[in-house]
Amino acid sequence: MPTVFEIFGYRFFFYSNENNEPIHVHVEKGDAEAKIWMSPILEQYAYGFKPQERKEIIRLKRT
Repeated sequence: MPTVFEIFGYRFFFYSNENNEPIHVHVEKGDAEAKIWMSPILEQYAYGFKPQERKEIIRLKRT
């Protein structure tokens, strides 16, 4: 799973074999994990992240 970038402890990465899904990235920090669709930028799921962290992930993804 190639890492796209790391910032503030968040690791943004993707799996190369998710064939039939829209373009997205996975995010993890510690035991928390999220999946973010890229167009439009939308949270698919976020387990273990606090609401403030979820907002920050979306904000980081837009920059």
